[in-house]
Amino acid sequence: MRVSRWIALVVVVLSCSACAHEKPKPLVPLELAYGAKADANALNTQGRQAFLAGQMAEAKDFFGQVIKIAPDSGQAHYNYGLTLNALGQTDQARQEFIEAANLAPGDKVIWDSPALRPFGNPEVPKGPAREHPYGTSRPTIGSGPR
Repeated sequence: MRVSRWIALVVVVLSCSACAHEKPKPLVPLELAYGAKADANALNTQGRQAFLAGQMAEAKDFFGQVIKIAPDSGQAHYNYGLTLNALGQTDQARQEFIEAANLAPGDKVIWDSPALRPFGNPEVPKGPAREHPYGTSRPTIGSGPR
């Protein structure tokens, strides 16, 4: 009787922890910030529609045109970076994500995006930071190498 209660408790705990796993946010292109030019907004909307339809080459063209019209838009660089990343051009995508973060320092979506995780790959989970991997304390008597 007692063993069956423990087994039931373990099953309940494991099933609750499995349900608590948070799904990752979907990576979708952003709207441009308020005050952007009308033609940039129109191209951005077309790029977003192409991205969501899975037409990444067309989305890349649209977002590239948006960057030419609004080069100071962090959202435009972010959208272009998402598209490049989806096309497998991760090095260039990483540069676009960094540019987006620099141009939109207060945009929480850009800064907290999984796209800005290590190496610009949104699929890599963010691990704990290791500030000093080898330690910073001085050796004491008897603890040094022999």
